[in-house]
Amino acid sequence: MGSMKGTSLPRRSLFGIAGAASLVAAGAIHLDLYLTGYRTIPTIGPLFLLQVIAAFVLAAAILVTGNWLIDALGAGFAVSTLGGYLLSLWFGLFGFTEVRTTAGIVSGILDVAAFAALAVAAVLPGPARHLNLNLKLSRRLLPAIAGASVVALALLFAAVATPKSQPVATGPDVLKSRTIGGVNLLTSASGLTLYWFAPDTSTKSVCYGDCAAYWPPVTGTPSAGPGVTGRVGTITRTDGTKQATYDGHPLYTYIGDHAPGTASGNNVNLNGGLWHDVPITG
Repeated sequence: MGSMKGTSLPRRSLFGIAGAASLVAAGAIHLDLYLTGYRTIPTIGPLFLLQVIAAFVLAAAILVTGNWLIDALGAGFAVSTLGGYLLSLWFGLFGFTEVRTTAGIVSGILDVAAFAALAVAAVLPGPARHLNLNLKLSRRLLPAIAGASVVALALLFAAVATPKSQPVATGPDVLKSRTIGGVNLLTSASGLTLYWFAPDTSTKSVCYGDCAAYWPPVTGTPSAGPGVTGRVGTITRTDGTKQATYDGHPLYTYIGDHAPGTASGNNVNLNGGLWHDVPITG
């Protein structure tokens, strides 16, 4: 058998393998979110699908080629995904505002891990590639990668600790009628569109935890304003608070509606079921 010495073979470092595994894990979380409701969110849904495809393709390319440039692309992709998540938490992205969830935090940590591992894989010297960087420069870059990873992790924890607050109807309110998109819809006194959740019943809300973070319940005892012809009432939530109802539907606002006059939550399939705005007829 001939000697393998001098042969250019794919460089599959442990850092590259760890980075690829982190990309796959983060992509799997995004795939689950996409399939369980995010696909119905305009712009965000297709972006989630694109992220899933890109994560899996990059992970496969990293494992197959062991190429330092692919490692670097993977690192850049991971930090870009994290950046999008931070923007959606703090400012909103394409009309959608993310809330603090376990899935989001885990995915963010995986993005940081993928960036760190793949950046190290890209700069470490290896016998199977022709380096443009010498060993001394590689050693100088490692502390920079470590520092960037710490900063990214700190930003992640800061973002999930202080997500952007949204205008919500949370107290006794006057329900009003407002024309939005050519349809008379039920709104809060401040003009925020109100929604009902298909899995709810006339006596029980099933929206708690992460669901209630996306869809804040309208609490208190409301009254009907001019043009509101339906039956107004309340139910009691598990924490003892009163939640407003309209024609037997518990009412919510949507964190994605950044201002009065929008109804971006209509027909969104999120948090276990379909959400609908409330048209006012008659």
